[in-house]
Amino acid sequence: MPDSTVPASRGRILVVDDEADIRESLEMLLQSEGYTVDLAHNGTEGLARFDAANYDMVLLDLMMPDKSGMEVLAEIRERDRETPVAMITAYGSVEVAVQALKAGASDYFSKPWDNEKLLLEMGRLIGERKLTTENTQLKRALKQRYAFPNIVGKSDRMLRVLDLVAQVAPSRATILVTGETGTGTELIAKAIHANSTRSDQMFIAVNSGSLPPDLLESTLFGHVKGAFTSAVSSRKGYFEAANRGTIFFDEIGTIGIETQAKLLRVIQEKEFTPLGSNEVLRADVRIIAACNADLKKMVAEGKFRDDLYYRLYVINIELPALRDRKEDIPPLIDHFFARYCRENEKFLDAQGRSTLQFDADARQILMDHSWPGNVRELENVVERAVVLAHEEVAPAAVLPDYLLHTGGLRVRRDETGALPADASLFEMVADFERRVIVDYLDQHNGSQTETAESLRIPLSTLNQKIKRHDIAIRKRSGA
Repeated sequence: MPDSTVPASRGRILVVDDEADIRESLEMLLQSEGYTVDLAHNGTEGLARFDAANYDMVLLDLMMPDKSGMEVLAEIRERDRETPVAMITAYGSVEVAVQALKAGASDYFSKPWDNEKLLLEMGRLIGERKLTTENTQLKRALKQRYAFPNIVGKSDRMLRVLDLVAQVAPSRATILVTGETGTGTELIAKAIHANSTRSDQMFIAVNSGSLPPDLLESTLFGHVKGAFTSAVSSRKGYFEAANRGTIFFDEIGTIGIETQAKLLRVIQEKEFTPLGSNEVLRADVRIIAACNADLKKMVAEGKFRDDLYYRLYVINIELPALRDRKEDIPPLIDHFFARYCRENEKFLDAQGRSTLQFDADARQILMDHSWPGNVRELENVVERAVVLAHEEVAPAAVLPDYLLHTGGLRVRRDETGALPADASLFEMVADFERRVIVDYLDQHNGSQTETAESLRIPLSTLNQKIKRHDIAIRKRSGA
């Protein structure tokens, strides 16, 4: 049995061939390219090795003494429909190739083969298999990870968003998700897909702004060999790979005008043409797009096609900024504590639940912050706190400096400086705390060390409160 723990940087290959020279030649070639290679000298041994380990690809000789390659292929396909199997044959006829492909082979190579072409085709087949495997795993996780119960939000605005998501998910409509950066547009897109009739098909996210126009078009629509200088082989695009699934375009406003026209054609006609090809392909793909820019303004400026805008704007889901739904901050904190405590194996009870929490000062700072980075910013702050905390009640000191310096308390006052008649309990408590600190500082001539000792709190805590209350330190002259 082969050692399944051997590291493979590019993949693990099984070579099944009764000719020792062929096995050795392929072993040297593939190992030089970073593959891990297992060898079998006949079909029986090949099947035993296939059952004993996980392979990224099988190279299988057609003519062998104990079992023919076609027989071995049939048995492999009974066990596994996904692993690429390429036939190796000295009989390069079309009939043999067609017979092998019909039986489930992924490709075939005739002896003697061209090493460069062999490696390119293997790389393509292995890459496609990995993409399929990753999406299969994603599909299994989507319903659990991105189901509505796991989208944290109890505010009225978020509940209205989730109600709309529930209504539109089963439909075929194109969706435009808008919101500031960090509000969770991709999370919503995945929830729509997971609750749609396409949930068993691929979900592919495209970061439109990170790819140059030519590469973006090749990525979306695919290309044929020779379409451009580096196109050494044909490649499927996302639209072909995601047929009957969903493609999510993040930051769709960054797509160029020419690509917008091709995207419009896919939405309207459900067809596209790979780069360098004259063949028109069809794809039934649902499109969900996200944008944090003003698309309507971009249309007026000629930067975005108006016809594409209206095709995308069939249904708009607008995500609120975190500062507009602050009641969701406490449950979001608990949600991220649970995630990162598990990841860091810290502050967990016997059931594996997080026991970490912020102290009152830290919680108030987080509630007061305006969160320009939205949920993503909050997540980063909580992850930092999990890493830095030493006790189950995390102090404000674990928060980033910028929060401590800008987290001033907002207490309303009238023209005389007094609290208004409708002051909240929080405002009254904050006002009382400020007056006590100012009084003690005056008693100790502005000495923060002596003031902290008198109030019986750590000096660092006093400093944080002074910053939050925007208290100016004054010392009496001559003291």
